Amino acid sequence: MSVPSAPPSRAAQGAGQRLYRLVDQYGDPHPVLDDLYDSLEAAWSEALSWWRDHFGPEQSAIGIGVEVSTASGDWRTLRHPGV
Repeated sequence: MSVPSAPPSRAAQGAGQRLYRLVDQYGDPHPVLDDLYDSLEAAWSEALSWWRDHFGPEQSAIGIGVEVSTASGDWRTLRHPGV
């Protein structure tokens, strides 16, 4: 999927489908990892892989967060950047 900055459609939410997206250290959609993911695990795996490729494995705090779509069409933070 390629339109992550917009909340998922109400039809997708009505079906109970939760989608996940990655955010930067300011809580904005990540400028590179700008995609929607079907699971928290898929989103976080992508974030870890990208972070390690760019900053190496020695970083303890990762500057990427994860949000989940809500039934009302908003996004809720599940994991804050830097945690």
